[in-house]
Amino acid sequence: MRAPRFWDAPRPGLRARMLQPLGALYAKATARRLANGTPERIGIPVICVGNINAGGTGKTPTVIAVVERLRDLYLETHIISRGYGGTLEGPVQVDPARHTAAQVGDEPLLLSAFADVWVAKDRAAGARAAREAGAKMIVLDDGFQNPALYYDLSIVVVDAEKGFGNGLCLPAGPLREPVATGLARADFILSIGDDAAQASFDTSVLPRAVKHVRARLEPLQTGMDWTDTPLLAFAGIGNPEKFFATLRGLGATLIHAEPLDDHQPLTTALLNRLEADARAAGAQLVTTEKDAVRLPSSFRSKVITLPVRLQLEDENALWDALKQLAHATS
Repeated sequence: MRAPRFWDAPRPGLRARMLQPLGALYAKATARRLANGTPERIGIPVICVGNINAGGTGKTPTVIAVVERLRDLYLETHIISRGYGGTLEGPVQVDPARHTAAQVGDEPLLLSAFADVWVAKDRAAGARAAREAGAKMIVLDDGFQNPALYYDLSIVVVDAEKGFGNGLCLPAGPLREPVATGLARADFILSIGDDAAQASFDTSVLPRAVKHVRARLEPLQTGMDWTDTPLLAFAGIGNPEKFFATLRGLGATLIHAEPLDDHQPLTTALLNRLEADARAAGAQLVTTEKDAVRLPSSFRSKVITLPVRLQLEDENALWDALKQLAHATS
């Protein structure tokens, strides 16, 4: 489902205030779950890439960037994912030749192009399976509010443009827990956005102990010239409008932009309609990498993708922390 617009207001409005008591209960439930948990140490470092906001903030490209950095440091790194939207309980190692998004979720299928990925509803069991398979480092995709594992490094990802919304917890706002409570457990906060978004991001809420790193998403250079290309774009991610804006920024002509719900199934009826609309308009179908892994095989040759990657400064505190962790491991 798409997030309601009142979540993104700088201050709580009437609807948010009416739901605020439920948000307080949600925050208490999260705090109770964390307090009652006993995080397990599995003998190898675990890096958690999570968020405080519900929905898409840029965790998947952050996981990819972290894994690629660790690969450059010659560490065998595996990814653990809950496999949102998939039916398999796990632990199971993702095999893109055998598994579908319906079984393991779309994000694990996408991530499997960059590292070994394990889907496990029980994250500790997944981490143990990865360790037994030879992992020297674990990157956890989501799970910041899950007490199953001890984290050697925690990264909270936030959309710089949206920030922490109206500052309230679900369902009154976008937060899984209060900002101050969550960031007290974090080592880093990674804000993602362009210069204007970063300038508007409210850093006054950040505690001194947490290190702030800025990053941006940039299209991967594939050699394709997007200028004046007529496109029918569709996206089922946390913020589809960012995808559409990226295409426009590349000079493409969006004949139609179809926002879908996050992780929305790409049914035959939906795809047939989009294909017919694109054909009638003389446009090319285009979607995100995450959506592309949910396409049935019969449509994969009909839809192109625009891959994006996280970009950070070559020298930054997060890369330094990963290097220190890698040296301590070797």
